[in-house]
Amino acid sequence: MAPLQGEQSQKPGMVPPPPGEESQTVVLPPGWQSYLSPQGRRYYVNTTTNETTWERPSSSPGISASPGPHRSSLPPTVNGYHASGTPAHPPETAHMSLRKPTGDSQNLGSSSPGKKQSKENTITINCVTFPHPDTMPEQQLLKPTEWSYCDYFWADKKDPQGNGTVAGFELLLQKQLKGKQMQKEMSEFIRERIKIEEEYAKNLAKLSQNSLAAQEEGSLGEAWAQVKKSLADEAEVHLKFSAKLHSEVEKPLMNFRENFKKDMKKCDHHIADLRKQLASRYASVEKARKALTERQRDLEMKTQQLEIKLSNKTEEDIKKARRKSTQAGDDLMRCVDLYNQAQSKWFEEMVTTTLELERLEVERVEMIRQHLCQYTQLRHETDMFNQSTVEPVDQLLRKVDPAKDRELWVREHKTGNIRPVDMEI
Repeated sequence: MAPLQGEQSQKPGMVPPPPGEESQTVVLPPGWQSYLSPQGRRYYVNTTTNETTWERPSSSPGISASPGPHRSSLPPTVNGYHASGTPAHPPETAHMSLRKPTGDSQNLGSSSPGKKQSKENTITINCVTFPHPDTMPEQQLLKPTEWSYCDYFWADKKDPQGNGTVAGFELLLQKQLKGKQMQKEMSEFIRERIKIEEEYAKNLAKLSQNSLAAQEEGSLGEAWAQVKKSLADEAEVHLKFSAKLHSEVEKPLMNFRENFKKDMKKCDHHIADLRKQLASRYASVEKARKALTERQRDLEMKTQQLEIKLSNKTEEDIKKARRKSTQAGDDLMRCVDLYNQAQSKWFEEMVTTTLELERLEVERVEMIRQHLCQYTQLRHETDMFNQSTVEPVDQLLRKVDPAKDRELWVREHKTGNIRPVDMEI
């Protein structure tokens, strides 16, 4: 998974608690698991609803086993910040790379060691900050061994159709929309199957009324009449099969998530807006960083003028320049705070939304599987009914007896049993 800001703290990973860490012996309710945040604070995750909380969940409804009002849709800290945007690490250490001591003119004119370390530890790609692959340790996956959407779609991918990039979330969205299209096409396929069944039933019923060989007599004639009747019975079976296909397979496939595309568009716009906000915050950071560099350069120049005493006003100018440089540093810290908050919000919504897409995909596949199973079940039933329509034919065919048929026919149509004799003179 592509991680986020890594300057002072890492995004929480789903790391099982070490032995002896759980101070309470009460068993967690079903579906809940316990983890540690990077700061060592324990939080709890409902693996069914993806809800997270500082409170220890209780088996009794409405009762928590530990104090703390905080609840959110994600682990308590993301990107080094709580959901409210407050730093997860102490304020005095949160921005070591940005704040400069106002009394040290040399430090104001050059990058501090903390800033250099930050540059080495992180890398920003398309306005998203990731740990530097050469200096940061490997991160834990949020859902190890599950190949979850929330772990593998943080970075953007080069668009094979052009020179641009496609966001990881956009790939997931395209997969969802493709799944919806496949579901629609399956429904259309079943519709064609229904048409075939209806046409077949119609032709069978028509054929059963055909008068060919209607004058066959005897036991063979009875068997032949049953053959024709079985066609009418089979036509009825196929009509019922086509009706069940429509109500139990085609219609559910067609109507499942009728507003899915509209919902996906809302989801896409929401994530895209958060990404735009992140890009805007990043642009503000870069602008503030540039302004700080200019203020530091101006302060350094005025400090050099003071050393060689080129101007009597230089000392007053230095104070002003120092104040402006400090203000620029504060502005940069504020912009970085806003950027980190925007990135945390985007991160939280990405995890929540990708997990929801994952759930929807599982639900769609399971729904289609169930209805295709219903299709095969109907096919088996149809075959059984068709078999039942020919069983009477088989029974009558086994009773066909040419000798008996001859007897019956002769009895009905005989013209006389006195044979001719020779003529006498």
